[in-house]
Amino acid sequence: MARDLKQPPAYAIASVDHALRLATMLQLEGALTVAEAAQRLGIARSTAHRMLQMLVYRDFAVQDAGRAYYAGPVLELAAHSRSHTAQLRSLALPHLRRLVDVVQESANLTIRTGDTARFIASVECDQALRVGSREGMVFPAHHTSGGLLLLAQLPDAELEEVYAPERYAESTEARPDLAALRTELAQIQRQGFALNQGRSERGVVAIGVPIRDGDGALVAGLSVSMPSVRFDEQRLPALIALLRAAGAALESDLRS
Repeated sequence: MARDLKQPPAYAIASVDHALRLATMLQLEGALTVAEAAQRLGIARSTAHRMLQMLVYRDFAVQDAGRAYYAGPVLELAAHSRSHTAQLRSLALPHLRRLVDVVQESANLTIRTGDTARFIASVECDQALRVGSREGMVFPAHHTSGGLLLLAQLPDAELEEVYAPERYAESTEARPDLAALRTELAQIQRQGFALNQGRSERGVVAIGVPIRDGDGALVAGLSVSMPSVRFDEQRLPALIALLRAAGAALESDLRS
């Protein structure tokens, strides 16, 4: 449904976007220095310093004696899960960067929480027309390639629980048709990849493959995303092969 699609605002405010991305980095990754924040956002150190100080003022961040910044009280609710997510993200980033170098499209790593999918790592390509960073963004799980991959491994009973009608009683989001979703998830499980054409954002195509940890549990979805005008179905097998190679390398790191 249209309300589930995410569209960049017509009048985006770069400084607000940068501040929100900084808050997300602190919550998901832990410590950040001014230099690291400036490098990640592509802004001047003085600008990064002012933004971090404002986050401190509003309790989104705290600063230690070594002048590093951490998630503040406002962001502490997710602190218990940050270490695992941060480790997964840290291991994935080199593989994402290498994948972007090869395919020349943006790459992402996604995890699932309930019926939502969160992008915990994102690397943009250098093309002028590209899909921007999704890091920290949350979408309905059944609207993203990574979310679909993670839903596909759930037994029927657990899928029913994730999409229990009472969860949507007071929600503005529409509950998906579970019969249709099961059919789609069964196909994704058989083929081992997910293709998302404009479901999370109009004009964007994403292809994803599953990522398993050392115990064989499905923990994330690895995907590449591109403007739909650049998607060619004939290129799909090659993209899937590259994704699977990057995924296998990441899984090797997770096992070790």
